[in-house]
Amino acid sequence: MNIVFMGTPEIARKCLAALVDAGYPVSAVFTKPDMPKNRGMKLTMSEVKQYALEKAIPVYQPATFVDGVATEQLRALAPDLVVVVAYGKILPQAVLDIPRYGCINMHASVLPALRGAGPVQWAILNHMKETGVTAMYLSAGMDEGDIIDVRKTPIDPQETAEELLSRLAEIAADLCVDTVRAIENGTASRTPQDASKATYAPMLTKDLSPVDWTQSASYVCDQVRGLIPWPVATAELDGKRFKIFRVEKTDGHTDKAPGTPLRLTKRGLEIACGGGETVTVTELQAEGGKRMAAPDYFRGHPIAL
Repeated sequence: MNIVFMGTPEIARKCLAALVDAGYPVSAVFTKPDMPKNRGMKLTMSEVKQYALEKAIPVYQPATFVDGVATEQLRALAPDLVVVVAYGKILPQAVLDIPRYGCINMHASVLPALRGAGPVQWAILNHMKETGVTAMYLSAGMDEGDIIDVRKTPIDPQETAEELLSRLAEIAADLCVDTVRAIENGTASRTPQDASKATYAPMLTKDLSPVDWTQSASYVCDQVRGLIPWPVATAELDGKRFKIFRVEKTDGHTDKAPGTPLRLTKRGLEIACGGGETVTVTELQAEGGKRMAAPDYFRGHPIAL
């Protein structure tokens, strides 16, 4: 089976590596163009491109599929199957029609829940207890294709979106291989999604960052966890702006206004939330400073309580 792989970040690299390790021939990789990163804005290859070059797999990096050039490049490769994982580009119908077995996708949610660009983060932001990875056939609609298989996993109460994504990448890699094998063997199922149950996971923005202390302690914890590694929760404490990386729900109760710093403990800074509940900020980063354990920061920068 001639496979063309399309993907960009680490979850895609793990799926690609799993296919290669399983002995499947990947004739080419499509990934997003190199992007400027960090303060020096140096052009940086995607994780998928780095792996493909290591394995001497030809790499294509079209800026668009609109002009038809990339579509013809794919057609010339004559793939039996196109595997797509977090590619970051919308594929037109002309592309979906090329491979004889179609295009499949590993999506990091239990579809039809959380269609869209940020399913891992929104699973936490929406206070869900479970998520997973769905293998599906791609269609013209966003994450609307028929489901092949689903692998579910509980979300740990302390797990950040970054940590959850790392676990889902391992699940996706195994599911990717099993799905390709099922398609090859003619045993892949095909179940239409129930559109009436669809929910959406839009791209994150910095507008989500300010911590809403008026909410419950559990809500605040989920907000912080769901925004790691970007855009990260933020808060103003004692007139200074901070990024908030870790918070823990406490057993405390207070009549102070939400957002009021209450006390410093061995764990960090306890802050009032809605309903009289409290959380402890255990890890933060002052504007212009380094990410630190909260007790270490406030030991050198006393806060008015």
